[in-house]
Amino acid sequence: TPLTTKGQFTIPKKLRDHLRVKAGSAVDFELNEQGEVVLRPVAARGRPAQTPRSRFDAVRGTIDLGMSTDDYMNLIRGYDQDANDP
Repeated sequence: TPLTTKGQFTIPKKLRDHLRVKAGSAVDFELNEQGEVVLRPVAARGRPAQTPRSRFDAVRGTIDLGMSTDDYMNLIRGYDQDANDP
């Protein structure tokens, strides 16, 4: 990717998709110990955003059912119907 006269370049679409960045997204450039440039998305509060490993990681833990995990598991396992069922 060529660098423009203004010091800009285009991040390839495959990388933008992987990092989940869009036009206007903030990114941070860092140098690692090997002298390589590391590009990271930046969250709204200025901290690096964690990129989900999969589409499921992106939504994991985002639902509020109004009950504890144990209560929910008992509900879906039917423990409320038969308290003696392990």
